[in-house]
Amino acid sequence: MSKTMSKRIVLSNGIVILVTENPTADIIAARCFFAGGERVETLPKSGLNYLAASLLTRGTKRYSSLEIAERVESIGASLGTESSSDYFLLSLKTITSDFRDMLLLGSEILRSPSFPDSELELERRLTIQSIRSQQERPFTIAYDRLQRLMYGDHPYGFSSLGTEETISAITRDDLNNFHQNHLRPDQMVVSIAGKILPEQAIALVGEAFGDWRKSSQPNFISNPAPHFQPLLVTHEQDTQQAIVMIGYPAPAVSSPDYAALKVISTYLGNGLSSRLFVELREKRGLAYEVSAFYPTRLEASQFVAYMGTASQNTGMALEGLRHECERLATELLTEEELKICKSKLLGQYALGKQTNGQIAQVYGWYEVMGLGLDFDQHFVEAIAAVTLADIQNAAQKYFAIPAISIVGSAEALQQIM
Repeated sequence: MSKTMSKRIVLSNGIVILVTENPTADIIAARCFFAGGERVETLPKSGLNYLAASLLTRGTKRYSSLEIAERVESIGASLGTESSSDYFLLSLKTITSDFRDMLLLGSEILRSPSFPDSELELERRLTIQSIRSQQERPFTIAYDRLQRLMYGDHPYGFSSLGTEETISAITRDDLNNFHQNHLRPDQMVVSIAGKILPEQAIALVGEAFGDWRKSSQPNFISNPAPHFQPLLVTHEQDTQQAIVMIGYPAPAVSSPDYAALKVISTYLGNGLSSRLFVELREKRGLAYEVSAFYPTRLEASQFVAYMGTASQNTGMALEGLRHECERLATELLTEEELKICKSKLLGQYALGKQTNGQIAQVYGWYEVMGLGLDFDQHFVEAIAAVTLADIQNAAQKYFAIPAISIVGSAEALQQIM
């Protein structure tokens, strides 16, 4: 889907509308993004985005939770909400003839949530159960502890679910304040893809949201700078498998090094042909699972490599992960390896824009991140332009001393202390 087929306009209240006409199927997908996400949280209110997303569809001034569910399910549509590091999102998908009704329902949910006390108490209990369940998972424990080493008091370092203490303390007033301050038209992007003319889509968004007034309150986000600590943290858990995780500080999406690190992430951790999988699992037999990832973020990101390994292999696993990442600073990839990585990355990128939902998601995400529709083409060009020297320079700049988080048995931890 070419970016030239997408139309962009801004309503008088600040809402950005993106429309991508795709008449091949009688389906319309819409994504309503709001700038901010979990990075607007404070530590005492961590988990607020998650709780708000869970409760937004549980009742409005006009409809109960059951009535909302019935309206969606009776026509076979889908509607949901979620929070992410840099945005808050309502998603919907329906056949073309029902799109107006679903968009108006989405408007009701976004503009007039009631956050019923009964639903809040239920969701609070469910969230606390989820927190307790995650605290038993070695990967989650390792990752949460790594985040605190990498980000300190920056919100990216908080658990997206919050903690038992913060979830227990969040009130209905907190949710209402969150809604008023962060779910507002001047922070909103509506991205629509499907069997609809741009003029029709813009008119429907205007009908649903055009009279939503801007907030008079400024929406300035000022986070503390991430405080990276290249330390080792461990957690003893009586399991046969140890989780070994390393993290290097990495730049935001706006960095000139972004494309090179995306290629490195593909090379090291993307799929069964990736360097980490081949070297550490296939050749050395160290890994039950092994991968790497580099999230696209508006503020400082991270490059993380991890492995699940047998307890007796923990020391070798840590050495292997560090070696495969850090050797890129001194050993060049081959031209063929670089070519294969680019083809894999760009192929997966193209395949990620096939459905109307994917198209609406990608273009809306670019807009809410401040990148604009042009980023779709700029990303492809930037990846194609990455050189072997760019890979080495990025590795030299970022892959120095990592933060390390390990969860495993006493036998596992003894190997790295």
